[in-house]
Amino acid sequence: MLAIDILRWPGVNQAFLFSLVLTTAMSLVVIPVGKRRKFDRKATWGEAMIASAYIFLVLFLAFGVVPHQFIDHADKELGWRKDKLVYGPFDILKSDTVGGSFPITISYEAIRDIVVVGIHFFYIGLMIYLFAWWQKRDVVVTKEVVASSYGRPLVKKS
Repeated sequence: MLAIDILRWPGVNQAFLFSLVLTTAMSLVVIPVGKRRKFDRKATWGEAMIASAYIFLVLFLAFGVVPHQFIDHADKELGWRKDKLVYGPFDILKSDTVGGSFPITISYEAIRDIVVVGIHFFYIGLMIYLFAWWQKRDVVVTKEVVASSYGRPLVKKS
């Protein structure tokens, strides 16, 4: 029987994964809180201060710590440097400057930066969704059916 420690595999960083999961979970805590809280209830000064500090912490983690942990992981453990070039499978992305046919030179540092931009897009999308959800949590979708002069609903048969 093989004893495989999944967290020791190359490419797995505990600090990055923990910060990613923790930040996403802290962001999603807003949903149960919003479902439990009445919409028309005004926040007290203390509640507003605690909520603003909590949101600041979540935003700091999402846009500061998580991208930093991935950059640190890519630089130190994966070795994604500027001088390390991407060749792709069967050297299809090998640049023409090093003997290939691809017109662009792609380094692993550029791939690292693209992944960091993807992390930012993920959290921006999540924050926009959660902010919009919080603002619209009282909206109840009801279909109003037009009534006739007798009070009966007018429904077209299709």
